[in-house]
Amino acid sequence: MLNGSDSREIRESASEIKFFLDRDTAGRLRERVRGLLAPDPFASGPDADQYATTTLYFDTDNYAVYNRRGSYRRAKYRVRRYGSGDLVFLERKLRTADCLSKRRTSVRIEDLPLLTAPTVDAAWVGAWFHERQLMRRLGAVCQINYRRTARVGMTDYGPIRLTLDEDLCGLPVDQPDFRPIDGAVSLTPLTIVEMKFRAAMPSVFKQIVEEFALRPGRISKYRLGIEAARPGVAASAAARRAEIAALKAGNA
Repeated sequence: MLNGSDSREIRESASEIKFFLDRDTAGRLRERVRGLLAPDPFASGPDADQYATTTLYFDTDNYAVYNRRGSYRRAKYRVRRYGSGDLVFLERKLRTADCLSKRRTSVRIEDLPLLTAPTVDAAWVGAWFHERQLMRRLGAVCQINYRRTARVGMTDYGPIRLTLDEDLCGLPVDQPDFRPIDGAVSLTPLTIVEMKFRAAMPSVFKQIVEEFALRPGRISKYRLGIEAARPGVAASAAARRAEIAALKAGNA
């Protein structure tokens, strides 16, 4: 089990803008960005900017996160792994009107069964995550895999980061355990581009947006994963929305 000296916890906040791109446009944008930003220091590959990402997402039995009920609409709890590494990251991603904040702690992959325990081990560095998981009645429901290209830079207001995620696929899970992607379902043929920055959008991002005529959109990998890997959940949610809309129309 990890102790405090073996782990690292990060708390960060930033603005985030997402875009959907077709494969050809994404390829051109990737090459353009490689001439404008530096490679991610933790990545690898021929251009030192790529890695594989696997994420386990958590939700309640009635999918309150997916259905955006109450406080569940603002926060996502997940476990992320890069490549085949022995360390994984327990993360809470919290979105507000102004920015996105993230809390993450690294733990060893063999410690993940602790997330299925009925009580919290206060000595474990992942105790904060497990405590909130139990309090919010969250369990692992979906695994999503994708290939990421990441480029970074520095501005007067702090670091900036641009990522391109492609070959997204997902599968249902019911335990906090990473599974082989055999039988995983493709989530989208498109590439998801994300820009993260602090304060105002940096000029290099403005340049990219203008050059490629990018239009931001609301995109959730988790929602794509549920809709592909657990279509029954998505169908039930759509039926419920249609029922509510019909009731509102009838009362108008």
